[in-house]
Amino acid sequence: MLSERLNRSTSSEPSSDYQPAVACFSIQAGADPSVMPRVLELFAKRGMIPQRWHSDLGGRRRDELTIDLQVDGLDRAKAELIAHAIRQMVTVTSVLTSEKSYA
Repeated sequence: MLSERLNRSTSSEPSSDYQPAVACFSIQAGADPSVMPRVLELFAKRGMIPQRWHSDLGGRRRDELTIDLQVDGLDRAKAELIAHAIRQMVTVTSVLTSEKSYA
């Protein structure tokens, strides 16, 4: 199984059953109305639409915003570049990234 994944990732010819990984982001920020459009803009200017987007207000005073989103077809280097840009936003306190792939 691992050798199949390695062969797909190192092969110059994409396999017909190959599906690109999905980049996952979990963002914690202060509850500010400008956070969501600024995050979305980073994907929109690259011509991407997140396939999943979920946001919640939390905290005792409902002053914490959590955004979980997933974007397919985004390689790890670009995902980290976007995560770095999100981390630079004023009210953002943390950004976690992961990658989901299909077996």
